[in-house]
Amino acid sequence: MNGLPSKLDRTAVMWIGLAVFAAFCFALRGELRWLNDYPGTLVIPLAAWLNVVMTWFVSTFQFIFRGISAVMDVPMAAIQAALHWLPWPATMAVFTALAFRAGGWKLALFTFLSMTYMLVTGYWFESMNTLALVGVSVPLSIAIGFGLGVLSFRSDTARKIVDPMLDLMQTVPAFAYLIPILLLFGFGPVVGLIASAIYAAPPMVRNTILGLERVPPEIRESGQMSGCTNRQTFWLVQLPTAMPQIMVGVNQSIMAALSMVIIAAIIGGFGDIGWEVLSTMRKAQFGQSLLAGIVIAILAMIMDRVSRGLTDLERNLAYSQLPPKQRHGHWIVAGIVAVAAILLAQVFPELKVFPDEWIFHHAVSLWLNAGIDEIVRNYSTVLDGIKNSANFFVLLPLRIGLIKAVYPKFWGFAMTPEIAALYWGAAILLLGYCVWKGRKSLAIVIGIATPILFWGLNGTPWPVFIALVGLTAYLAGGWKVCAFAVASLVFMLVNDLWEETMRSVYLCGAAVFLCFVIGGSLGVWAAHNDRVSAILRPVNDTLQTMPQFVILIPVLMFFAVGEFSALLAVILYAVVPPIRYVEHGLRNVPAHVVEAAKQIGCTPRQILFEVKLPLALPVIMLGLNQTIMYGLAMLVIAALVGTKGLGQAVYLALGKADTGMGLVAGLSIALVAMTADRIIQAWSNRKRKALGL
Repeated sequence: MNGLPSKLDRTAVMWIGLAVFAAFCFALRGELRWLNDYPGTLVIPLAAWLNVVMTWFVSTFQFIFRGISAVMDVPMAAIQAALHWLPWPATMAVFTALAFRAGGWKLALFTFLSMTYMLVTGYWFESMNTLALVGVSVPLSIAIGFGLGVLSFRSDTARKIVDPMLDLMQTVPAFAYLIPILLLFGFGPVVGLIASAIYAAPPMVRNTILGLERVPPEIRESGQMSGCTNRQTFWLVQLPTAMPQIMVGVNQSIMAALSMVIIAAIIGGFGDIGWEVLSTMRKAQFGQSLLAGIVIAILAMIMDRVSRGLTDLERNLAYSQLPPKQRHGHWIVAGIVAVAAILLAQVFPELKVFPDEWIFHHAVSLWLNAGIDEIVRNYSTVLDGIKNSANFFVLLPLRIGLIKAVYPKFWGFAMTPEIAALYWGAAILLLGYCVWKGRKSLAIVIGIATPILFWGLNGTPWPVFIALVGLTAYLAGGWKVCAFAVASLVFMLVNDLWEETMRSVYLCGAAVFLCFVIGGSLGVWAAHNDRVSAILRPVNDTLQTMPQFVILIPVLMFFAVGEFSALLAVILYAVVPPIRYVEHGLRNVPAHVVEAAKQIGCTPRQILFEVKLPLALPVIMLGLNQTIMYGLAMLVIAALVGTKGLGQAVYLALGKADTGMGLVAGLSIALVAMTADRIIQAWSNRKRKALGL
């Protein structure tokens, strides 16, 4: 047959070419050491160059940033003083009334009980300091985000600049840009405030742009036809129409700012709840850190639900139609309670400062610590067995390969030449069977997994890994995605971060795989069972609002530091997207397609695997995208429990105030995230078009 080969043939030729290239590299990696170890003479000292630039910038402009820091300290100190001056019953009354307005009596009761918990555990003072930080950082991030969003909406040039900035801000770990912030603004609470504001701004920018873009053209035209000026059209027509989406950005900014309180405590530590969690974790006081972590979790849940309620259009419309007495009654009651508390606090000091004898913090924390010690003591064999099994049968083979990980103590046999030949023979037979049956995708997966599992990611030559990612990116999204992916990996290679990158990829990859096995199974179950869906919903909400540091606490309690603890922490943080996206994708498969499958005699299993899952695959792939993002975001936090990789490089750079290394390692994590995002998005879009969605 003459002419160019078909698209399928070209794809097959590319994979065969990659296989030949990989075999060549693996065969010669003993003689050509540079295939595994990138030559040090070719490393670019970008981190050192960045340090030189940063040193000059700090020495030249530091006085400006210290002035900004002094200005920002004023409102924060004022809010902090006001919250400490108010008697605790007054503060509780105001927040309970706000919760009632946003979500009714159930949310009001939850808020009241949550604030009671802060009191009786002795964390009221720290909680008020955290509210002061959030009370300034959130309006600041909202103002910055709204301004940049409007500017990007109106100017294509600004949009081209802002979009990559947002990609970086949302994927570069917060630890990375804490270093220049620390050098410029100094140490203290305001530095944490500024870091929180920067971290919380991108959701507001994106939702502002999205809201304004979704305003129907006919609405804008009707405003102009009625004689509105451009300014009036924006403020009186476009902005109100876009407000629901913008308020989603407000909600996400609040949650992002609150998730930063512990990270901000590292460089701006003062008596807030983040510092309490961090300091007790460092002392291995898990009972105390858990009690303090619960405060952050309930603060996050309160703010999440209150902000959602205040942005609910249907609820706001129903509220506006109530009689004045019902609209303002709860505020009047809260005002009376607050005034009475302020007056009575002058006579009864217990209303000003909650008495120590009413606090059960120490007793509960001691009980928790004793309980944890008892569990670890009695079940240490089981816990160690779980940890060792995961380390020796999953993590080590992925990192260093079966050729080094298999030895008699744990596997019962050694990786002899005969066992290795059996492994390769079985893989080749399975590969051939998949090709014969037309399972090309499974054949590709087996072809990739077999050598990587045998030699490990650390033993895979870097040209092979770059070629593999480049080919995958090309087939998913074309030359542009391929060029971005290859350039990203080359950036890490030439900056001497290849080993750290591979350790991060292997840990994140293992976590993402397990997340999809566990979360995907739960998502399938929830899609077919409303009761399971109802049970999982609050669990998902809790895991998504729980700050990353808090997730480490129960893991460290039972498994101490190490890569297995990091793996569990990443799984707990990243398991929510596969649950939600799989359930959402399956529930939104067109009903007539499912009905047609039933009519032709498909079994429930066939309907799931042959109809529902293929149609839901584009949505599920977006869940995979989010799972990878969550996993990478957790890598830096996981560095605190003994992992090595890009996350640890960022964390060590923070400890040394090494701006260059922090930015280079942080940018490397961002590039891994953006590469995965572009490949998955491109593949998902192609799949949607192929399915006619």
